[in-house]
Amino acid sequence: MIKVLNAGIYCSVQDQGRIGFAKKGIPQGGSLDSYSAELANALLKNSPTNAVIEITYGLGKFEFTYDTYICMTGGNFSPKLNMTSIRMNRVYEVNKNDVLSFGKRNYGARVYLAVQGGIQSDVVLQSRSFASGITQLRLEKGDELSIKAMETYVEDAFSKVKVYKEHFEATDLECFPGPEFDQLNETQKQQLFEAFTISEDNNRVGYRLNEPIENNLQSILTSAVLPGTVQLTPSGKLIVLMKDCQVTGGYPRVLQLSEVAISRLSQKVAGDAVRFEVN
Repeated sequence: MIKVLNAGIYCSVQDQGRIGFAKKGIPQGGSLDSYSAELANALLKNSPTNAVIEITYGLGKFEFTYDTYICMTGGNFSPKLNMTSIRMNRVYEVNKNDVLSFGKRNYGARVYLAVQGGIQSDVVLQSRSFASGITQLRLEKGDELSIKAMETYVEDAFSKVKVYKEHFEATDLECFPGPEFDQLNETQKQQLFEAFTISEDNNRVGYRLNEPIENNLQSILTSAVLPGTVQLTPSGKLIVLMKDCQVTGGYPRVLQLSEVAISRLSQKVAGDAVRFEVN
C-alpha cells in the first residue's frame, strides 16, 4: 500500500484515460504529461497503460507500507526518500515504512510517481484515472492506494535516463489548424502566432493565456472539442483545453495541439511564455 501523508495541492491517480466515452459526455482524462508518465512506466518495465500518481508542484508526501520499486519522472521538485535526496528518472527500491517527500522546484510543474506493477485503484469505465463525478477527484490525506507485491529483479535489470531538457525548456507548441482557423483574418492569424504567457488560471481542465487577440468571430454551434483544442473566447483570450476538459464547446476552435505539445504545456507554470507552431 501507499499511504498519503500529505495530499498537496492536487495529487491524483492517472493512466492513459477513458477513450471512447465522449458520446456520453465523459472527459478523456489521463496523465497531462503523457510523455513523462509513459517514461516512468518504461523504466520500471511496466505496461504503458499502468496507472501512476500525478503530483502537482511536487506538494505531496507518501509512506510505503509494502516493499516495491519506484520511479519518478516529469518536473523535478528535489525528491527525498527518508530525507535523503534521490534522483529523477531512475528506479529505486523502497522498503516498508519508507517515506517519499519533495522540496525545492528545479523545473516543471508535475511529477509522475510510478510503482512496479502500477497503482491498483478501481477501474471505472476502462480506466483508473480520477475524474469528477466518476471516481474521487483527488487524493486526500489518509488515503491508501493498493499496489502489487514486489517482484524480484537482478540489481541492474532497470535503466536510468537523462532528462530530455527540451521537454521542459522549449516554448514552442506543435499544433494544427482548427476547424474555425480559416475564419480568422490575416491580422488575427499573425497575432495567434506571437508569444503568449500562461495565466494563473491553469489546471487539468484548461490553460488560459493572458494576451488577447482581435476577435470578431461569431460563436459556433456547440461542437466537439478535444484535449489540446485552442478556443478563442469573445474577449479575445485563448483557452487551451487539457485532459479533463468538456467534450463540447461553443467557442471557435482555432488550433489543435499535438499530444507532445499538451505534455509540454502541462509542465509550464503561470508567467511562462509559449508560442504556437503549425507544422
